[in-house]
Amino acid sequence: MAQTTRIAVTPGDGIGPEVVGEAIRCLETLRTKHNLNLEWDQFPWPSHAWHQEHGESMPEDALAQLKAYDAILLGALGDPGPLNDPDRYLLTDSVSLAPLLEMRKGFDQWVCERPARLLPGARQYLADERAKDIDMLVIRENSEGEYVSQGGRLRKGTEDEIATQMEVFTRKATNRIIRYGFEQARARAADRSTEGRIREFRTLNGNTCESQVCLITKRNALRYWGDMYTEAFEEISKEYPDVATHHELVDAACMKFVQVPWAFDVVVASNLQGDILTDLAAVLSGGMGVAPSCNLNPTDPDMPSMFEPTHGSAPDIAGQGLADPTAMLFTAARMLEWFGRKDPVMATAGKELFGAVAADLAENAGARRGTQEIGEAICQRLSA
Repeated sequence: MAQTTRIAVTPGDGIGPEVVGEAIRCLETLRTKHNLNLEWDQFPWPSHAWHQEHGESMPEDALAQLKAYDAILLGALGDPGPLNDPDRYLLTDSVSLAPLLEMRKGFDQWVCERPARLLPGARQYLADERAKDIDMLVIRENSEGEYVSQGGRLRKGTEDEIATQMEVFTRKATNRIIRYGFEQARARAADRSTEGRIREFRTLNGNTCESQVCLITKRNALRYWGDMYTEAFEEISKEYPDVATHHELVDAACMKFVQVPWAFDVVVASNLQGDILTDLAAVLSGGMGVAPSCNLNPTDPDMPSMFEPTHGSAPDIAGQGLADPTAMLFTAARMLEWFGRKDPVMATAGKELFGAVAADLAENAGARRGTQEIGEAICQRLSA
């Protein structure tokens, strides 16, 4: 029998508990249907409520507790809402979101993957019909770069205040994220081939490949890490002659994400630039309400990866039962597929959950439904 897979469930703030609740319902349905060797425990932290009671977002030994699990399923962090409560306990973003950075760095979750594929039923924000062919994977370096929290503030609060924020890039982290991008490009091309969805990307010498990796930098202004990324990209690309390569400056990439998003396959970017690009990609694929996200450690099986929807805590609708759990359910599907590296039955369950959520999205395009109504409909599909 496969070893028990354990999930640490951290619902968090705002709509987090609502959408996580529907994910748990679907996981329970799949566990029963496929006899999955899957367990989970729920934690009241990190959250505003925990901070209000204990003066910290999570306990000092939080990472030690979470390390015992195979994955973390996170709802959302931030303003807990509701917005009509002016006396609600409210933390600054730097405090409420700090646990995210602590978990990503503490567990060396060096890959942030955010797929952007426009599925039937999702809202199409671009008028161009070719937008229906959007299908990209944005891979964000998640361990260093602009988010290393190195710096400080001198003479705080005075007119002479100085704030410094240091960026740190290493060749090791650069190499591994770029190589991971090429590996994912190959894997995506293989999956498309089995599905009969061949795509073609032109190389610099005029040939065509079935996959592509686009590197994003700002090397014209941020030359040191930009040049290092470029040199590493050129060197590693020689190992993947079957994958087309491309480079964009981040400002041009934002423009082309809107102009020709269907031209991208796999995109590799730094921590901050990838953070911005993935939100844009989420909108192109239907909006934050359908966009999954995962923070992965592909190299250390003893470290948990973390799965969270791209959206935030949505304080404007928190507690009203209006939150769309679609992004959370797509995220849970990716978590199960991640578990499939060790247990193929998990991968099957993940694909089934993805299919059920996608079918529900296509069938109910534009319909206004409550959180539990959507969750119930998907559970019924899974049980059929």
